[in-house]
Amino acid sequence: MKQLGIYIHIPFCKDKCYYCDFVSFKNMEQKANKYVECLIKEIESKDWNEINKNYKVTTIYIGGGTPSYIDFKYIVRILEVLHYLDKKDIEITIEVNPGTVNKEKLIAYKNAGVNRLSIGLQSTNNEILKQIGRIHTFEQFLETYKLAKEAGFENINIDLMLALPNQTIEDLKQSIEKVVELNPNHISVYSLILEEGTKLYNLVENGKAKLPDEETERQMYWYVKNKLELAGYTHYEISNFAKKGKESKHNMNCWNQEEYLGFGIAAHSYLESINFNKAYNFQKKDNTAEDKKMLRFSNTENLDEYISNISKIEEKGLKDDEIQNQINKNIEIHEFQTLEEKKKEYMLLGLRKIEGVSISKFKEKFVDNPIYLFRKELQKLTEEELIEIDGDFIKLTSKGLDFANIVWEEFV
Repeated sequence: MKQLGIYIHIPFCKDKCYYCDFVSFKNMEQKANKYVECLIKEIESKDWNEINKNYKVTTIYIGGGTPSYIDFKYIVRILEVLHYLDKKDIEITIEVNPGTVNKEKLIAYKNAGVNRLSIGLQSTNNEILKQIGRIHTFEQFLETYKLAKEAGFENINIDLMLALPNQTIEDLKQSIEKVVELNPNHISVYSLILEEGTKLYNLVENGKAKLPDEETERQMYWYVKNKLELAGYTHYEISNFAKKGKESKHNMNCWNQEEYLGFGIAAHSYLESINFNKAYNFQKKDNTAEDKKMLRFSNTENLDEYISNISKIEEKGLKDDEIQNQINKNIEIHEFQTLEEKKKEYMLLGLRKIEGVSISKFKEKFVDNPIYLFRKELQKLTEEELIEIDGDFIKLTSKGLDFANIVWEEFV
């Protein structure tokens, strides 16, 4: 049976980080109750019998925004409504920011079924945290981590960032050393991506913040990689490191091109179109949704529109299929993915993994041999020493890790 992931978006924050371009809002927590009511209606509207017939749900990921910022009762209610699922074997992750949880909240998460925390630290340098708009100090992070362990959480990820404003290699070394001392099961280390429209983008453009140059950024990356591998972490994806057996199932599902359903404002989904029709009671005028193409779609990014559309279910006294049709007004379809596009994307996603793309698994999924199918691209990348074929795997070389974007562009 095919695997399915579930993503749930909580768009509320105490404040907006200067680098963040996700759909999230500060000072709007007064809308949290109504939002969660609508989100629950969206979840309940799906034909879960049909979903469970075609898929095994293996992960639930609650992201944002800052999910831990809102009252824990909302998270508990959301997970309770997913009673359609056997949560025993499901990895259930919630993103947590230091300064937004206490022990009571963490215990409530655990009792509701959450078995994995992803804690956003980004840096152990308080001055850098302030410069990127984080709402916490390193000391508050340490308290959060301690409370998480006391609440019984063993599977914890810590997020760090590199190439931050005014960050030196020495700053990064201190962050890595302090985090390794805590011995979490998983560490994610992301290079800062400067997104247009963010506060940090404007600060850099106006010369009020300075980022490390590209050479320093790569030195930082390789320091992190070497340090964490020496500390017993497996580097299993470009930006992710884990103790053996503690890789993020949610992330791996994405990189293995498994399907997923998103709930809430701006949440994206990736589903076989014929199963989309059944789960969403969706009728398309032509026949393109009746074949086995993959479908990409998302909910509106407008918070008021999302709430308004779903609130009309009760206002108008809608029933059965009318409910799903009303909820579908929030949906925007982005792409019907052809088989050729799916094969290319499988290569792109697979080349994010350090082990690379399994040739045998590609054949099992698509019949074609990727070595022949992408012979021109692979020959070019091999000659440029960006990829190598190692037994059953097509993977990035050390040089390829530094120029991964060039590799991925070949499969766009």
